[in-house]
Formats: sequence, structure tokens, C-alpha cells
Amino acid sequence: MTADLSQLVKAYDVRGVVPDQWDEALAELFGAAFVQVTGADAIVIGHDMRPSSPGLSRAFARGAAARGVDVTEIGLCSTDQLYYASGAFDLPGAMFTASHNPAQYNGIKMCRAGAAPVGQDTGLAEIRELVESWLDSGAPTSDATPGTITQRDTLEDYAAYLRSLVDLTSIRPLKVVVDAGNGMGGHTVPTVFAGLPLDLVPMYFELDGTFPNHEANPLDPANIVDLQKRVREEGADLGIAFDGDADRCFVVDEHGDPVSPSAITALVASRELAKHSGGTVIHNLITSWSVPEVVRENGGTPVRTRVGHSFIKAEMARTGAIFGGEHSAHYYFRDFWNADTGMLAALHVLAALGGQDGPLSQLVAEYDRYVGSGEINSTVDDQTARLAAIKTAYEGREGVSIDELDGLTVTAEDWWFNVRPSNTEPLLRLNAEARDETTMTKARDEVLEIIRG
Repeated sequence: MTADLSQLVKAYDVRGVVPDQWDEALAELFGAAFVQVTGADAIVIGHDMRPSSPGLSRAFARGAAARGVDVTEIGLCSTDQLYYASGAFDLPGAMFTASHNPAQYNGIKMCRAGAAPVGQDTGLAEIRELVESWLDSGAPTSDATPGTITQRDTLEDYAAYLRSLVDLTSIRPLKVVVDAGNGMGGHTVPTVFAGLPLDLVPMYFELDGTFPNHEANPLDPANIVDLQKRVREEGADLGIAFDGDADRCFVVDEHGDPVSPSAITALVASRELAKHSGGTVIHNLITSWSVPEVVRENGGTPVRTRVGHSFIKAEMARTGAIFGGEHSAHYYFRDFWNADTGMLAALHVLAALGGQDGPLSQLVAEYDRYVGSGEINSTVDDQTARLAAIKTAYEGREGVSIDELDGLTVTAEDWWFNVRPSNTEPLLRLNAEARDETTMTKARDEVLEIIRG
């Protein structure tokens, strides 16, 4: 068996891996390594709707059970449903999914008990080293009595838990279009929304890991065109799109216009601060200026962090934060074991909208105060040299500050931008924001000229 494990194991999880690198024999090794590193005596496993997911999931279970570990399989689930099981059962977990990636990909997201992250510095490197050492000879045999593999359905419990965190029973009736993209939202939404005062218009709820309608990646504007059109046709109050494993949600208003994830972060932060006065809210460094402003206005403390699941979760744990949000539409809740759940964020949006009489566009305008560029990717020959050129160009300018928390962030009175290198491709990722369109365009184009120079 061969595999490029430096590509296979990256960041905080394993995903985006093509089949010739990823098979059931390798998944079995990962199961054995996962339980050895976590020291678990029981784990929980779930999988998405991709054709290869059930086989990979069961192979991982075999590898774990062979080392004496009892395995609970929850079967088809969203990633946040797996996090729910990890938190509720207090067990390490593994979710087989490639998230929003195309159909031919698959991978694993892993967590410790209580949905705590398995990151590069918190077990992932050790798991990789073990699997690499076992590639040729296989995992060493264990003297332990093989563990059991049992099945358990957690969908109803997951839905009930989410509804216990956000009360929607008294909201005005809302018409909502949901595009599941043939992903796991088609599995979870009907149960979570059941009995609520919602007129649900489902789109692409059929589970199909070949994604026949569009990729399950709502971050790409091309993949929400159908949702936008349907919202307008139906005269709906809003539209919601989930990615493939349904841990992220994207929102469009009654006009079909996208609502910035930063605006959703600010809106949900204000609601969480109403419940937890004076709490801390985490936001990554490329969310809008609106987010820390709204947090402060609502009596909270904003904490800025690097981009990424493991960094957000670490800061959530370190600070005891009540909520965290990212520009990529990942939303993290203390009440959900610091894990990310797009479904809970969606329920907050529905509660906020249904708790007042105005349209969503009016509601979110309060939280969408600046003009952003969106993420712009540029292919470069030398990431380090381009970042150095940007730093040189802006160093010493009056009224401009520079920090290197994550890539390079340059901030002035009326604008800011951040440039980060991709970890997996020869790209630099630019995000810019300003107080108006003209200023944003000028700031964006100036730095793009240096990046692409």
C-alpha cells in the first residue's frame, strides 16, 4: 500500500484526498492509530453520503475494535451531529467526510472526547507518524480482547438538543428555502425543523454523494444561484444553504442577496451576549470590523485569532468564550462543546428574524457596516518573497500598522487587508475591507498589484 501521507494528513483533519491515496486498508490503520494516540476505550464514528464513506468508516471501526475499543456507529450524520455524539457521550469521534470537496474525494475529521479538536499539535502528527510506520508491515497485533461495534441513531436527540438552545416556538411563521446540495443537510433539516412554525421549501434534499445539481460548497457564488432564484420565486423570507457535511450554513435574504458570514457572526454574537452577559466572543482576523464593534456594543469582549478550526477552538477553551465565528461560515458555540454547528447558527437567524416584523435585509443591515472584497486567490512563484514585498511597501507609512498573527495584516484608519499563504497550494489569499466601495477598491487593487507584480 502506498500513500502520500504528507498530503493526506494536513491542518486539523484529513480531507480532500483522492481515492488512489485513500482506501479501506489505510482507514483501518488510522482507526488503530487514533485509539492508540487518544488512549480511548470507546469511540463514536459517523459518515456522510459519499459512496466511499460507509466502507471507510467501517474499516476505521475495525481498526479501532481490533485494539480492544468499543465502537458506536451513528451512521449517516452531519459533522456537527458527530460532534453532538462526541459531546453527549463524552467519547472521541471520527467523521468520514470530505466536507464541501468534489465527489471523488473523502477523508476524516477527528476529535477527542467532548468534541475537543485533534490538531497538528494535539495528536494529528502522532497519528500520522504511527500510520507511516505501519504502512508496510501493518499495525502491530494487540493482546486486548476485541471491542464491540454497535449502532445507535442520534438524529432525534441531536435535533432536540439544538432546539433546547434556541426557542423558536413563538416566532412568527416564516417561509424558508433550504438548499442541502444533496449533502447531509437533507438528512438533518427535516428532523431539526419538524414542528417549528416554518414553511420549508426543500431543494436537493436527496442524499447523493455525486452531487448531481451543484457542488456542496456555498462559499462559491455559483453554487447558490439556484437558491437565490428559488427564494425570489417563492417569495420566501430567507434562504439557507448547507455544505456537504452540513457543518456550515450560508444565508440569503428575501431578495436572494447573500448575507455576509461576518454579519451572521455579529447577529448571533449579540444574541449569545444577551444570554451570557459580558461574555467573550472569538473572531478570526479576516472577519469584518463589524464583529468586534457589535460585540463591544453588546457588552462583550472580542478576541481576535488566526484563521482555522483548531485555533478558534483552542481560544474558545482558553478564554471560556461563549461563541466564535469565521468568515467561512463556521460558527462555534460554548453550549455545543465549543464545536462548530451551522444548524445552530441557522436556528439563531430564524429566531432573530421571526422575533420581529421586518425583513431579513433590514435586520442584517445593522450588522453589515463595511464593504469587503471577498477572498481573492492569486497564484505566485514564491509566497515568502511576495509577502516580504508587501511588508516593505507598507512599512513606515503614516497611520498604517502591520501585524503577522496569520500571514500579513495591514490596517489603516479607513481600510485593512490581510494576505495569507495557502498551506496546500502556491496561492496567496487576499481579504480587504473599507468604509466605502471606492476606498476598498483602491486598497485591494494596490496590494494585488504587488502580489501579482
